[in-house]
This record gives sequence, structure tokens and C-alpha cells, in this order.
Amino acid sequence: MTTYAEFDGERVEVGPGGEATATFTVRNDTDIVEAYEFEVVGECAAWTAVVPERLPVYPGEQGTVTLILRPPLSADVRAGEVPLAVRVVPAEQSDLVAVPETTVVITPFHRFRGVLTPQRRRAWRSGRFLVSLHNQGNTPVEVPLSATDPAEELSFSFKSERIGLEPGERTDVRLRARAGGLIWFGKPAGKPFHVNTSTGAEPGTGDPLGQEEIDGELVQLPLLPKWLLALLALLLALLLFWFTLALPVLTSAAQEAAEQKAEQLAADGKLAPPQPPAGEPQPEEPAGGPPPPPVNPAETGAQHAATIEVRTRPGGTGASPYVVPEGQDFYVTDLVLANYQGDEGLLTIEFDDRTITTIALETFRNQDYHWVTPIKVPSEARIEATVRCARPGTPPYGPTASRCVQQLNVSGTLAAAPR
Repeated sequence: MTTYAEFDGERVEVGPGGEATATFTVRNDTDIVEAYEFEVVGECAAWTAVVPERLPVYPGEQGTVTLILRPPLSADVRAGEVPLAVRVVPAEQSDLVAVPETTVVITPFHRFRGVLTPQRRRAWRSGRFLVSLHNQGNTPVEVPLSATDPAEELSFSFKSERIGLEPGERTDVRLRARAGGLIWFGKPAGKPFHVNTSTGAEPGTGDPLGQEEIDGELVQLPLLPKWLLALLALLLALLLFWFTLALPVLTSAAQEAAEQKAEQLAADGKLAPPQPPAGEPQPEEPAGGPPPPPVNPAETGAQHAATIEVRTRPGGTGASPYVVPEGQDFYVTDLVLANYQGDEGLLTIEFDDRTITTIALETFRNQDYHWVTPIKVPSEARIEATVRCARPGTPPYGPTASRCVQQLNVSGTLAAAPR
């Protein structure tokens, strides 16, 4: 005694988004009334319904069961042959299971989607776009890419001109649109174009199975804006006015005022006597005249500079001195401070135990001091920089420093010390 079940046909054809039916016969070869339940096995189970869900059959008789196939219109339902099996399970004698099988042929469908991002790009000459492609059909496709513009003013280049896509697959292709030349002056010019995509050809006709035309635009900007032209014209007009009208008038007025002032001073007897012509002997100073001014050592010495660098741990205090050479006096005229890391803390500068300045590090990156009257630092005296490091800073290029670093450059004149 067995359960007999067999499909009426060997193949069933159905398209995604459509509907098809398949029937099979169940015969009860046992000696009792049996009720049969059905379970669809395989990839088709998710979109296959069984009518009826339970079938009672008398001994020696048979019944017909219908399968309704409704595959969704989705790339997940791949085109091709898919096996379909149904487990026929008797309710009373569950060990007498029959499994009839057939083949479902899923027909292909083609659906393709293309998007251009951004749809409009503003640039001086060339713009970059992204072509997003999505195969929404249930068969693999090859997509050739091309682009055209009606005015034939642009050239196009794709990173890849032919793309292969599996069902449901997405990909992005870079596109560069480039104008033939620059626009120097004037208004922005819009240059529309089309990106053409197609997916294979229809057998026999050669027509594309799926084709989409994506619109885009490159807005070419002028290199020099209109306001800049107006500004240049205004500057040119001002220069012409200055050299042709204003400057001659001002020069003439100044000369007249100078001549009038000279005449007035001459009339009052306040003009200095004229200098003797070149080549005539100059009058000698009478004997017993004023003595020559004393010699300034700062003016007769040699130029000299010294660099002091102080490195200090966070929370610590560090000092670095410079000692004036023996037998020499250092006349300091310039002092340049560098805090290139942007450290935080306090810097104190002393010349021969005299505090010149105390400054917070966080208030400067570069600082300089200049004196008209040089500061004299005697022979063998110290120029010392003391740093109290609160927190190291971050250099312009690199990670946060581990120590505070300050540099001082002291420059002036080094002259022999008087005996």
C-alpha cells in the first residue's frame, strides 16, 4: 500500500509578476479513507499556493491538486529553470509520503534604472559626475555607456564604457564632461548633455531590451566675473584722471606755494646764504673750535647675534643662558622671540640680572623687540631666558608636542670693553 502522486506535465512556464498553474494527481492505494496535506519544497515555495490545502480521498480513488504560481516582479527571482517538488503527506499513515516533482521555467524580464549625480555641475571648464546604474531585471546584462551633447561643445570620458551587472546589482561609474575652451568674460553658459544606456538587444529585431537616457548639464562659468571688469574700468579711469588732471594741478600749486614762501622769507631776511658752487674751497673752522664728539662703541663694533633655545617639561621650569665673551661688551638692539608650537606658560628674559620682560606664552607665536638706544650687557654677563611650561602646544604640522620649546634671537653690536 502506497501513496501515488504525479504532475500532469513536465514543465510549467511563468513570468515574474504573472501567474501560472500546475496540477498533479493524488491516488489512494490504501484500504482506508485518507486525507492528504501538501508542502511545497524548493525556491518556489515562497510564491506558490496549494488548492485545496487538504484533500480527502477514498480507497482506490484519486483527486486533483492545483498549484498557483505567482512569482514577484523582482530581481530576486532569477530567470531559468527551477525545480518544484511537493511533499504529499497522508494524515493517517504519515510514513507513506510521496514527492512528485516538475520543473518551473521562469521567463526573463528586463528593467534598468540610471541616475546622474549631480544633475547640474558648475565649473570653469570640466565637471565630474557620477552615473549610478541598477539592474532591476532578473537576468545579467551588459550596459554600454555613451554621452552626447546637442551643440557638440563637450567631450566625455567614462572610467569604464561597458559595465556588467548581475540581477539586482548596483554600481557607480565616474563621468567627466569637459568644454572645448574657457569663457573669459560674460555670463555663465549652460551646456546640456545626455547619458545613453542600453541593456542588450532583442533577438531578431536588434532593438535594445532596456534603454534609458539621463539628462545632465554642465554650467560653464566665466573666468573673470562681470564685477571685476567694472572694477578694472573704474581703476583705469581713476589712473587717467590722476595723471592727466589731478597730478599736474597739484604739482603746479605746490611749486607756486614754494616760490611764494621763498620770496616772503627772502624779503624778511630769513633765508640761509646760498652754498658756494662746487669746486670752490670751503672755509676752514677757526682754531680752538668745538672738540669732536666722543666715539660711540655701539657704532664702531661688529654685528653679532646669538640664539638661545629653552626646552621644558610640562609643569616644570627651565632656563638657558648666553654669556658675553670676555673682554667684549654686547650692545643689544633687537630681540626676537619664537613660540612656534603655541605652548602655554610664562617666559622671563633677563640681561645681566635685569628683567627685560615677562610675557605669557599663549599670547604670541612670534614677538620682537627693538631699541633705538642699545642695551649694554657687560663682558662675561649673562643673557638668560627662563620658561615655566604649563602645557605644550601643537606645531602647525604634527601631533601635540611633549615639551615646551622657545627660541630667542639676540642681536646687536659686539665691541671691545673699555679698560
